[in-house]
Amino acid sequence: MDDLKKRKLDEAGNGEFASKEELRFLIEPLAKPQLVDLLAKLGSQYPSIAEEIKSIASADPAHRKLFVRGLAWNTTSETLRAAFQEHGEIEEGAVIYDKATGKSRGYGFITFKNMESTQQALRAPSKLIDGRLAVCNLACEGLSGTSSAPDLSLRKLYIGSLSPEVTSEMLLNYFLRHGEIEEGSVAYDKDTNESRGFGFVTYKTAESAKKAIDDLEKTLGGRNIIVKYADFNKGKTGQAPFPAGVVPMAALPMTPGYMQPGKAHVSSGPPINYSYPQTVAPYSAPPYPNHLPAPSPYSTQGQIPYPPVSAKKDQHGFPPTQPVGMNNYPYYYPKQ
Repeated sequence: MDDLKKRKLDEAGNGEFASKEELRFLIEPLAKPQLVDLLAKLGSQYPSIAEEIKSIASADPAHRKLFVRGLAWNTTSETLRAAFQEHGEIEEGAVIYDKATGKSRGYGFITFKNMESTQQALRAPSKLIDGRLAVCNLACEGLSGTSSAPDLSLRKLYIGSLSPEVTSEMLLNYFLRHGEIEEGSVAYDKDTNESRGFGFVTYKTAESAKKAIDDLEKTLGGRNIIVKYADFNKGKTGQAPFPAGVVPMAALPMTPGYMQPGKAHVSSGPPINYSYPQTVAPYSAPPYPNHLPAPSPYSTQGQIPYPPVSAKKDQHGFPPTQPVGMNNYPYYYPKQ
């Protein structure tokens, strides 16, 4: 109340009070950074204004709701809420499960009652929950949280050839020697919850990631591990690019309707960009004058029948052997 009286006295000493419309007219041309500085200054000087700012800011749940990704498959809603209770009172918190299988989808949401708690949680976005380093950001930002920096490809590493005994906590502790880690975990199978033999580590700086790659000592869990940049272009990790000057050849498309090796022939219509010719009438040669047939260059010769010749028996009384293809039918020879 004393602050309010002081403000009234100061304003009364300087002149008449400005109306709401007059103040709005003065505020509208101001840029957002100017308004933010002005309200912050007034809020720090007058507690009533500070409470009003907090009340307006917390009214929208979008300013208080966190999206938490990278959760372990066995993390429950109770475990998730317990991990964030240190930042303030939680209004709602749950892990999202697949409706068909009933298994966790690896992420969840936390909604605080006050925006101050949300801001406090965002100051340390990485949090170890059930052996996995989960990461949170404002839900209104979706998946474009802290990892949306353009240099993510220089900060995220693929770790391969991991022993089945290596846990996410062991993986993070091993790579913490190179710098602060933003996100990282071992990849686990959704059905068996067993390690898939690889994982990912995302550093907060590209320099830390380069140190991890250049480190000659790469032994974890009794094995030599693979450490390289994660590949975002091919959807596969660690795929080496083509050498300079070499252009990869794309697979030639097979034209539908033609035989392909190892596949049954299936007629699927005419080839692409090809249309069959229209039906054309059969060609016929023009007739000779007076519609007479063409003269034959050779004269037709008739055939003269000859009587069959009786075969003589050999000395044993058998008829002579006939050549292959011969029979006893009469033969016709052309007339000489």
